[in-house]
Amino acid sequence: MKNIIKPFGWLSTGASIAALSMLAMTSTTAIAGNYYNCAQATGCAKVDRNITFTKYDATKYPIVMAHGFLGWNRALNVLDYFNGIPQTLSRNGAEVYATKTSTINSVEFRGEQLLSQVRTIRAITGSDKVNLVGHSQGGLDSRYVASVDPQAVASVTTVASPHQGTGFADTLAAGLGDGEGAGADTLRAKLVYTFAEIVGLGIGAASGIPLTNPQKQDAKAAINSLSTESISAFNIKHPGPIASSYCGNTPANNVTNGVAYYSFSGVGQSTSLVDPSDSILKFTGSFYDKSDLNDGLVTRCSSRIGTVIRDDYRMNHLDSINQFFGLVSLSETNPLSVYRQQGNRLKNAGF
Repeated sequence: MKNIIKPFGWLSTGASIAALSMLAMTSTTAIAGNYYNCAQATGCAKVDRNITFTKYDATKYPIVMAHGFLGWNRALNVLDYFNGIPQTLSRNGAEVYATKTSTINSVEFRGEQLLSQVRTIRAITGSDKVNLVGHSQGGLDSRYVASVDPQAVASVTTVASPHQGTGFADTLAAGLGDGEGAGADTLRAKLVYTFAEIVGLGIGAASGIPLTNPQKQDAKAAINSLSTESISAFNIKHPGPIASSYCGNTPANNVTNGVAYYSFSGVGQSTSLVDPSDSILKFTGSFYDKSDLNDGLVTRCSSRIGTVIRDDYRMNHLDSINQFFGLVSLSETNPLSVYRQQGNRLKNAGF
């Protein structure tokens, strides 16, 4: 013990206390990092309030998170869609809001819902703008909001979002038929759509959306809006800094209509030996050509928009939101760290 104290022996007791106090002030600034769950467009409930020890992610504007297809915000008030991510950001000084749009519907329909919630969040916080972070379809919903009301959005960060459409949606739509054919295809499609919409209602209920006033579910509209043809039309109507060709590089300027865009995604499907969801993503990933690297649902090339942080993380589609229950690759950067670094990037950019 004496050996440990000896190097500081030159400090007087008063000086020691002053030095320690200064260290405490610089490293443990007491700021509140809040996390809110927005189950409806009419309001948000506080989930956590953390006294943080760093301003690393203390962005100027609130961070608003948008879930993907078949997604939720905070299920049964326990499981976050962005697993552990809002807490990580709020502990580092960010104010975070998790939104809830229809579990299954088109990009435009969900985009309008997200726009309404963004306006509510701005009213609650008094903030002029928000930083949108969207996973999968949520990234496209976020782009819709930024296109329709760019003055309300400082930045959009998309995570494993299909900016060039998804081949899996094309395959699924073709397999189900468009309802114009006769017999089995039409019946099969109706059964699949109905089942999916029931699941969507259940996920909505678990997210705090009452079954007496549910959000609208439309499986056919969702699948069609994620096809390569529909996304191509979406990109014309709601432009962003995407590559001019399928696997090309994004523009050097990541700003469109005053909104800065960022993206990241992963490749590979089986990343954890103990994650049961990996087998599902390995199956869905098999529908793509082997040379078209993907995370099980979205290809590397399709995920690119704005400043591409990385598009080759060893993460599958669920790893990029730290699911299933954080069972991710041990040989790759942890998803929580990626989001934490992005929060700091937004802060340093003045957002």
